[in-house]
Amino acid sequence: MNSNNLFSGKSLLITGGTGSFGNAVLKRFLNKDIKEIRIFSRDEKKQDDMRHHLQNSKVKFYIGDVRDKRSVDAAMMGVDYVFHAAALKQVPSCEFFPIQAVRTNVLGTENVLDSAIEHRVKNVVVLSTDKAAYPINAMGISKAMMEKVAIAKGRQLGASAKTTICCTRYGNVMASRGSVIPLWVEQIKAGKPITITDPKMTRYMMTLEDAVDLVLYAFEHGHNGDLFVQKAPAATLTVLADALKGLYQADNEVKVIGTRHGEKLYETLVTREEMFKSEDMGDYFRIPADSRDLNYDKYFIEGEEDISKIEDYHSHNACQLDVEGMKELLLKLDFICKDLKVKDKSMQENDLLD
Repeated sequence: MNSNNLFSGKSLLITGGTGSFGNAVLKRFLNKDIKEIRIFSRDEKKQDDMRHHLQNSKVKFYIGDVRDKRSVDAAMMGVDYVFHAAALKQVPSCEFFPIQAVRTNVLGTENVLDSAIEHRVKNVVVLSTDKAAYPINAMGISKAMMEKVAIAKGRQLGASAKTTICCTRYGNVMASRGSVIPLWVEQIKAGKPITITDPKMTRYMMTLEDAVDLVLYAFEHGHNGDLFVQKAPAATLTVLADALKGLYQADNEVKVIGTRHGEKLYETLVTREEMFKSEDMGDYFRIPADSRDLNYDKYFIEGEEDISKIEDYHSHNACQLDVEGMKELLLKLDFICKDLKVKDKSMQENDLLD
C-alpha cells in the first residue's frame, strides 16, 4: 500500500482525534507529504496537551461534538478524507447510560456522514469493533447500529458517488485507553493481585499500528458500503497475564473476579452470515454491502442452504498465541519497551523472552 501518494497534498479529519487511534495516525503521517490533519473532539484539555506536545503547523484543532452537526460542518469544509473514530467505547458506562451511546455512536455517526456527503469528501472510514458482531451489550448494539447506518448510506450513494463510505471492524487494540494491559502493568508494579474476569476468556490482540493499517487498506480498496476486518491472533487472559508477568519478572497473584456486566467470553470479528458473503483478501476480509432490495417476498422462497455450514470468525477459533508469542507482540508496544527500558528491540527481545 502506498499511503504516501494517497494522502499527498490532502486534508485529513479525525473525529475523536485526541484518543489512542488519533495519536497513532498522527505518528504515522506527520512526517509525510500530507497537507493538513484536523483533530476534532470535545476535550479541550487533551487538545491543548496535544498542541503543546506536537508544535506542528500541519495539525489544526477543532472543538466540537459529533452530536452537534454544525460543529462537524465547521471542521468538514475542505476535507478530503475522514477517519471517524469518535465514540463512547467503555462497556460498563454504555451499559448504564445506553441512550448516551446511541446519541454519540449512532446519531453522531449520521451527522458525520451527512456532513461528509454535503461537503463532497472523497472517502470516509468508520471505525467499529468486534463487539458489534452478535452484540450483547449497549456499546456493541450502538456500534452495530453505527455500522448499519454507515453501510446503508454507502449503499444508497452507489459506486459512482463522489463520496465513498466504508467501515472497519477490529478487536482489542492493545494498550489503548481503558484497556486491560495498562491496568495489569500498574497492578504488577504496585505488587497487587492481577484481576482477571475469566481465565478462559479470549480476546483478539492488535497493535495500534495494525489498526491504522486496516483503515488505510479500507481507504485504498473500499467501495461504498464495504466492511473490512483484519485477521488477527487471539489469546486467553491467562496467557496475556503470564506474558506480562514474564516480561516484568513478577510473581503477582492472579485473582479471578468474574465476568463484568455485558462482557463476552469470546469476541466475534465476522459473523457466520458475513463469512458466507465475505471475500478473503489475504490479511483481510472484505464484506460487501447487502445488495438486496425491499422486495422481501422472494427471500422467503429462495433461502441460503450453505450458510449453516459456515463458522463465525471469533477469538476462540482464531490463531491462538502462546506465552512466548504474546511476549513478542507486547514488545511491539512503545510503553512496554519504555517501561522495561528496551532501547533496541531487535537486540534485547530474545533476552526478555528467555
